[in-house]
Amino acid sequence: MNTSSIRRSVVAACILVAAVQPGTLRAQAAPAAPAAPAPKDQQIAGAITPLPATMRAGATVMGYDAAFKLITLRAGTNGMICLADDPRVKQFHPACYHESMDPFMARGRELRAEGMTSNDKVDSIRFAEVKSGKIKMPTLPASLYQIFAPDGSFDPASGEIKGGADVLFVIYVPFATEKSTGLSIAPRKTGPWLMFPGTPKAHIMISDKM
Repeated sequence: MNTSSIRRSVVAACILVAAVQPGTLRAQAAPAAPAAPAPKDQQIAGAITPLPATMRAGATVMGYDAAFKLITLRAGTNGMICLADDPRVKQFHPACYHESMDPFMARGRELRAEGMTSNDKVDSIRFAEVKSGKIKMPTLPASLYQIFAPDGSFDPASGEIKGGADVLFVIYVPFATEKSTGLSIAPRKTGPWLMFPGTPKAHIMISDKM
């Protein structure tokens, strides 16, 4: 991973929670909204691209109805939830995460749908709700896969992303610390490191050079 790539990964991870709130990462670059979302099969094809090929068929997929409301397009069987790319914004950005993280992720989407734009505010509310027991966090590691293609486009027929893309893979380990894991909290170009240590969204960043 070169310096530019690691910088993009760090920036993406810093707003990782927003990354699974469709549209929030890319609002400032948003083009005019399309008349309608892509057909269901095309949304599903794009949504599952971050996952390893062997995991794609079993994933639950959420995408958009005619009113651009996020709905379940396909029920899954393997514990992974994939969010289709938001067609109202320029960047192609599907994301998939383990179902054990869904209470945390879904609450973030709910807060943003209510008009909350501050990542820090969203986190402060969710962290408080985790502490109170309202939001249940996983007790085992949970994965998240994302693809960011700022200038790319997805071809549902071939499954290819044109224009280049960055892949971000992390493993959530809520409340993990440098001491509890033996992982550095300093960003690294190669090898894993721990981000947001000691918080509900603590996660291990994985380098594509490993």
